[in-house]
Amino acid sequence: MKQFCYNKILIAVIILGLIASLAIDVQRYQVEQANKSIELIMDYEDLVALAEKEGLPPEKVLAQAKEAGITSLAVYETTFKKLNVNGKAAAVNGSVLLANYQNGAISDPGWRQLIESGQIKGTNVYVTGHNQQTFQEVHEDLVRRLGQDRVRELTISGQRVLEVKANYEEFEKMDLGMPTDEMQAVNDAGFYVVARPTNYRQCTKDDIDAFFDRLDGYQVSAIVASGSQTLGAPDESQYMAQQMRQRGLTLGMIEGVTQLKFFPQDGMLDIAKANDYQSARLYSIPKDEQKKMKVNEAIDRWGTTDDERNIRFNLLKTFEKPAPDMTLLETNMSYVAGVKNKLEAQGFTMGRAGVFASFYPEAPLRSLVMLGVAAGIVLYLSLVIPAMKSKQAYILLAVLALVMVVPVLMGHGNKIRVAAALAAANVFPAISVLWILDKIRQRVPQQGAGLLRMIGTGVAALFVCGMISYVGAAYLSASLADTEYLLEVNIFRGIKLTFILPIVLVAIGFLQRFDVFDGKMDDTEGFLEQFKRILDVPVKVKTLLGLFLVLVAAVVLVARSGHTMGMPVSATELKFRAFLEQAMYARPRTKEFMIGHPAFLLAAMAWFRKWPTMALFVLVMVATIGQGSMVETFAHMRSPILMSTARGLGGLVLGAGVGAICMILVDMWLKYVAPRLSTEKK
Repeated sequence: MKQFCYNKILIAVIILGLIASLAIDVQRYQVEQANKSIELIMDYEDLVALAEKEGLPPEKVLAQAKEAGITSLAVYETTFKKLNVNGKAAAVNGSVLLANYQNGAISDPGWRQLIESGQIKGTNVYVTGHNQQTFQEVHEDLVRRLGQDRVRELTISGQRVLEVKANYEEFEKMDLGMPTDEMQAVNDAGFYVVARPTNYRQCTKDDIDAFFDRLDGYQVSAIVASGSQTLGAPDESQYMAQQMRQRGLTLGMIEGVTQLKFFPQDGMLDIAKANDYQSARLYSIPKDEQKKMKVNEAIDRWGTTDDERNIRFNLLKTFEKPAPDMTLLETNMSYVAGVKNKLEAQGFTMGRAGVFASFYPEAPLRSLVMLGVAAGIVLYLSLVIPAMKSKQAYILLAVLALVMVVPVLMGHGNKIRVAAALAAANVFPAISVLWILDKIRQRVPQQGAGLLRMIGTGVAALFVCGMISYVGAAYLSASLADTEYLLEVNIFRGIKLTFILPIVLVAIGFLQRFDVFDGKMDDTEGFLEQFKRILDVPVKVKTLLGLFLVLVAAVVLVARSGHTMGMPVSATELKFRAFLEQAMYARPRTKEFMIGHPAFLLAAMAWFRKWPTMALFVLVMVATIGQGSMVETFAHMRSPILMSTARGLGGLVLGAGVGAICMILVDMWLKYVAPRLSTEKK
């Protein structure tokens, strides 16, 4: 029988690296636990619109929103579309003025004189103001956006009027700076302002200063850019960051629609980096999606979102239709109160959005992690290459250590850290499965072992295997852990590969240990020889069909995994997921407790019952999916490490239960159904 050596020196190095990994992971846990403050936000415009629909004063609706739990209101730049509605200013197309003069609708002598003298142009826009402060703010911003040569102030019948050279349809939608009257109303109601500015064309420091001059004097908690650029992009992002830092303002980064990284805004990451990533992630349920949701479903969404994705800005949109037996106002206030209560029950506090403390583990500690990963790679190679000697292993370890440790000690090593995380995510699950295989090779299965013994042995082996796989999870987390990964400014891009590569690595090790053709457990031909024999096997049509189904299953597995949105999930599965989210601290992954772990227990049954080695091979490959998935979970660095750990442990418990049921069903089939079918055939 081939012997595979578990080199004690390599294991000692792995343990040393594991200790360093756990130290970093504890630091990460402390950083995550210190960031538990959620800022509940609604749009000021939405609450004003809600008041209009209910026929109530805006102040009353704002007071109820405050009582329900909203901490901040988002204020967008004003536009003439809004100003025309609230009556604080009006913009009229010159062609409309000329038409009104012709039909006698203009009686003011000042306007009539200008029209008759030909000074009113049909292609220009004319702005009048009924609120002097608003009028002045509009004037200032128009000059900034259009230039002095396109904005002229007139005095008509004692009233200030702006003549603007602009297309009316575009002008009506033009952003015109932060409205101080709205910010004052927000503060008066007891809320922070979340400013939503747009950028200026060829933005200058003076433009940024003007923006902050308008904000100064108001209680502002954060800035979340509106549009495709942050204020100051592309040339003045550093200055923008400096002004935010001086005022203690948090940058809100809008999560992308695929829940991967962020909505693309030029300059956002420049500001975040310049402010040492004192930023927070913002999420809002898309309106089209919220229309299809019930209030309780939306509340549950927020509980999951903040827990699993480190969201700290919750931008709640109003429901447009009332819930049964409730007014529209009651519906929305119960929604807000429900979100607040759920989050507080989960250990969050309501206030200004929390930010992560600057978290960059010390280079010497991280270098030990790199050394441990290098040892793990060498250990795996020694478990699939029987001819590898200790001296060769040590030389290879030294080379890998030099490549992986030196860049980290020099203060760089971002790419090597990603490579180490990828190696940890694939190598350690493979080592855990191979260790179990080597254990069973050294033992003869007990003849006539009872079902309970098989289940007990399988469950014990599953948990031992899972704990070894978790070594890889600790390494993966420690390799990547820093503020940028927690915020998802950086992401681990090897997720798809981690669903396939562990299976390949285990397959190589399995074929080095077992002969899948005649069932021998020793003196196997080795991986290359068996692989060649597999390629030479005549294939029947039904075999091709089976392989096609396996390929489809693999595609489905990969498409449904990772950060991005792949294959859609059925409504039934969504309901099942929601149930698990409510029933458990963290919802286990389906591929673990429904596929990988049950296959592990069935593999234990295959060994006890001496099923064909090919059957054991297939079951071990499927079981590896569960082990790889447990580790891959930790690649989603935005998810708290405690949640990722609990998710994997929950999967082990549920998977053991599902696997035990599968073993019982298979045992019943073999005892009662299979003999009857065999008799009927005869």
